[in-house]
Amino acid sequence: MGTSLSGGETYVTVVPVILSGGAGSRLWPVSRALYPKPFLRLPDGRSLLCAAFERAGALQGTPGILLVTNRDYAFQCQDEFVASRAGGSLHSILEPVGRNTAPAIAMAAWFARERWGEDTVLLAIAADHLIVPQDAFQADVDAAVALARDGWIATFGVRPAYPEIGYGYIEIDRARPIGGGYATRKFKEKPTPDVAATYILDGAHYWNSGIFCMRADLYLKELETHQPALATAAAIAWAEARERKVRLDPASQTIELALESFAALDDISVDYAVIERSRRVAMVPASFEWSDIGSWRAVSELTPPDTDGNRIVGRALALDTRNTFIQSGHRLTAAVGVEDLLIVDTEDALLVAHASRAQDVKRITDRLRAEGHEAQKLHRTVHRPWGSFTVLEEGAHHKIKRLSVKPGACISLQMHQHRSEHWVVVEGEARVTKEGEQVTLGRDQSTDIPAGTKHRLENAGSEPLIVIEVQTGRYLGEDDIQRIEDRYGRMSDGK
Repeated sequence: MGTSLSGGETYVTVVPVILSGGAGSRLWPVSRALYPKPFLRLPDGRSLLCAAFERAGALQGTPGILLVTNRDYAFQCQDEFVASRAGGSLHSILEPVGRNTAPAIAMAAWFARERWGEDTVLLAIAADHLIVPQDAFQADVDAAVALARDGWIATFGVRPAYPEIGYGYIEIDRARPIGGGYATRKFKEKPTPDVAATYILDGAHYWNSGIFCMRADLYLKELETHQPALATAAAIAWAEARERKVRLDPASQTIELALESFAALDDISVDYAVIERSRRVAMVPASFEWSDIGSWRAVSELTPPDTDGNRIVGRALALDTRNTFIQSGHRLTAAVGVEDLLIVDTEDALLVAHASRAQDVKRITDRLRAEGHEAQKLHRTVHRPWGSFTVLEEGAHHKIKRLSVKPGACISLQMHQHRSEHWVVVEGEARVTKEGEQVTLGRDQSTDIPAGTKHRLENAGSEPLIVIEVQTGRYLGEDDIQRIEDRYGRMSDGK
């Protein structure tokens, strides 16, 4: 159950830990709170998370992949794992709220310690980074695992290609080579442009990739040394989650953390909590290409430019336009006589920004959040465990949705206080429950759901079920849902 280190006979158990929780606020309007950055599609159609699953699954000899993600994304993550070519087994730790990377890795360390042993080596990688090629990544992982086996926390540094001010930097001690890397001296967050320019020249500074490799027991020990309150709270949260698992489903490969105990943990990154404080950190210079896809500038670089420097994804026309990125997947976007712009069009929102202001897109999401605007949280298409729904049209007292239900899936048994619904089946076979009575509907058949009626919609066929839902009423908010039963363990707002 281990992976061999290059050039030796020693075997250790290495578990890739995929941390999938980044909101990607600089990638609005594609990235939203309920459709975060890991689900962003690459030019080849895969999501970043799908690519991360494939990268982790291709590592030699791992006993499985351990995913740490928010509970709300669990079913979507499972769909991405199935869609990937990763193979093997997926183990999951589900967070009820986000608490950053230090608590997330602590939960992964407890999980690995119990399942594979305290000397298990964790390779913590972000779900929303892009890394190529695989063989270079494997070679660098081997070097990091060797360091971890010898009691180091290994990180990976990327030689900076330009003075990026949105990244953190690692300063190495070139006089202290350690195995396949170097001892670290300092970690520096997001420098000014002038300082970043000096880092490019001195040869001792690297971009911090945010990838870490360490033994589970060492991480928990270092956490106890540098963040004792967090370490204690993490142990309590793990013990409660483990007890819940034993009580509810001992055979499950999924651990669901309890809200009260996990919410008590400090919201802090692993960099601030441990990496910048520990004396046991070494850096492996990365031989792979890396991008954290942290802005639309980084996304644009995934697409080759035309002769005018324009990069286009989707349906767009650029006339007398230079050095402009256009992403338009739903309709034709035209640009005339402009340059150095970022243009991103979605079904319900349009971003136009100067290329030099890519990092400032986060200010838009901050404003939308402060104003309580749904465009910060949701797309017109919203994913659910049973499938998805798309808002086609809405007014003051009506809303029209397209529901897509997976084969064998169903929405919760629920009722609405303020709205009535009319369902029309356009594809597939629907089983509808109303006040305990069931009826099967085929294409072009329909039914009414008056307000206050307990109801459920289920896909009774082997193909996707497509239903047009017309809502009418004085209030049409997604929180007007009272769940009575739910197959997926959700009893909060929303279908």
